Amino acid sequence: MFLNTIQPASGSRKKSKRVGRGIGSTFGKTCGRGHKGQKSRSGGFHKVGFEGGQMPLQRRLPKVGFSSRSKKYSAQVRLNELNLVDADIIDLKTLIDANLIPAISKTAKIILSGKVDKAVVIKGLKATVGAKAAIEAAGGNVEA
Repeated sequence: MFLNTIQPASGSRKKSKRVGRGIGSTFGKTCGRGHKGQKSRSGGFHKVGFEGGQMPLQRRLPKVGFSSRSKKYSAQVRLNELNLVDADIIDLKTLIDANLIPAISKTAKIILSGKVDKAVVIKGLKATVGAKAAIEAAGGNVEA
């Protein structure tokens, strides 16, 4: 194989349309653009969503909802899921190791749902008022 023999695969390079080359070429005179109108002229295209001056659909419909960008980095843990963790001191890393929250999580919050059976120490996690009371009632405590 030599550099002067290299060719692209057949059919991979389509030949360009040669317009304005006379009647016999099928792309003479109007060059395949038809007669008159905005699309026949050079630069005759408008932006996406333009409806000829009519109020565009994306502006007619009401805006709905909101998607938080920080949502994927925060997680919630139920109170009864703390029983599944073997450690006495529970922090973000322990919850990730126990597969209770995704590894991408940067913050977690303990919510009141179920019961906690053992005394645990919560470090570096948020907790709702009810969850904090339940943890302290079980003999544990929540440290910020």
